[in-house]
Amino acid sequence: MAIPTETVYGLAARIDLPAAIQSIFTLKERPSFDPLIVHIAELEQLKGLVAEWPPLADALASASWPGPLTLVLPKHPSLNPAITSGLETVGVRMPDHPLTLELIRSTGPLAAPSANKFGHTSPTRAEHVQQEFAREIANGDIIVLDGGPSEVGVESTVIRIASNRIEILRPGGVTADQIKARLAAEGLNTEVETPERNDQRSPGHLEHHYMPRKPLVWSLDETSTQTPLDTTAIGRRLGLPAAAKATVIVLNEDPRLAARELYHLFREADCSTADFIIVRLPRSRKDGLWSAITDRLKRAAQLQWPLQRSDHIP
Repeated sequence: MAIPTETVYGLAARIDLPAAIQSIFTLKERPSFDPLIVHIAELEQLKGLVAEWPPLADALASASWPGPLTLVLPKHPSLNPAITSGLETVGVRMPDHPLTLELIRSTGPLAAPSANKFGHTSPTRAEHVQQEFAREIANGDIIVLDGGPSEVGVESTVIRIASNRIEILRPGGVTADQIKARLAAEGLNTEVETPERNDQRSPGHLEHHYMPRKPLVWSLDETSTQTPLDTTAIGRRLGLPAAAKATVIVLNEDPRLAARELYHLFREADCSTADFIIVRLPRSRKDGLWSAITDRLKRAAQLQWPLQRSDHIP
């Protein structure tokens, strides 16, 4: 079943049904090394999921759940290893969507990665899932629960709790500043780190992910977003003919709106007559939710513009 959440739509299966869990990997064409996040509706459902629940987890969950925060903790020995890709940790979160919370209360915890083919743009509306899995839906393999557009629009923040240290494995809808503020309010003296390397314990950790079907370029040009770009040069750098057409996406200056619209704009551009996509970021961007947006752009893009010094246009 495809379920709505405040981040993106997920392709869900009960964690106590091994065949259903395997069907997620099959339908998504997802490699077995990429772990799934388990979604709960109540803290009592953590039983059988995690081996421990430290004070740091309790403080962050009380502040951010339901919401776009995934906690990576030691897994319970009984948990199906296919869910964790054989790792000794599991990611859990409580989504902030009334339909999905009601569903999970009746079914029990659900494992649910994004409802799209592996590596491609995540869906933030029911129609995105319908476009992605038209054949599987027609065959009855997937049922879509329509909960309207996702409010956040990018995936959850994934953090690992280890001793008195927190690692942000993937930026998302809960910002690093929000995490630090909550810990400070609780009087917890905790280090918050962001590892530079990709981490297998987090979904979406691959160098290339969230990609639209057409080549995507993200522009860090510090001039006004109204200043024309040399789309011919960009297309040539992508290996496209001189006549190739670009569609340009200018992200909203409000990061909440930019995140909410990002994947929908990707999909609209994929359906256009353009040959490639350019995404321009406003100059006014700061940290916070922009960290999640730029993370997704880095992984979705084939090219950054302007080119790095080591690059050249042939």
